Amino acid sequence: MLMTNIEEIPGKKIVEHYGLVTGSTVRAKHVGRDIMAGLKNLVGGELKGYTELLEDARRQARDRMVAQATELGANAIVNVRFNTSSIAQGASELYVYGTAVRVE
Repeated sequence: MLMTNIEEIPGKKIVEHYGLVTGSTVRAKHVGRDIMAGLKNLVGGELKGYTELLEDARRQARDRMVAQATELGANAIVNVRFNTSSIAQGASELYVYGTAVRVE
């Protein structure tokens, strides 16, 4: 599945438009990661546990969006955007959306 955050895929022509496709996941923080993050705040540096959590969440949300686009018959998604929102204390939704199309 081709994906881009722009309106077109260079060198390709959009021949079919299927509309909006989305994917999301809700993730909660992990107590163990919170403890390690607190310690890391004392010395500085990357919070690798949270980086991994966000990478996993993005991948899962993106995979769900791709599955939806595939069901529609699309072979590309344009105008891809990510968004996050707080659901509850310690839990957030990662949401991805774009426009499913068929390109040649």
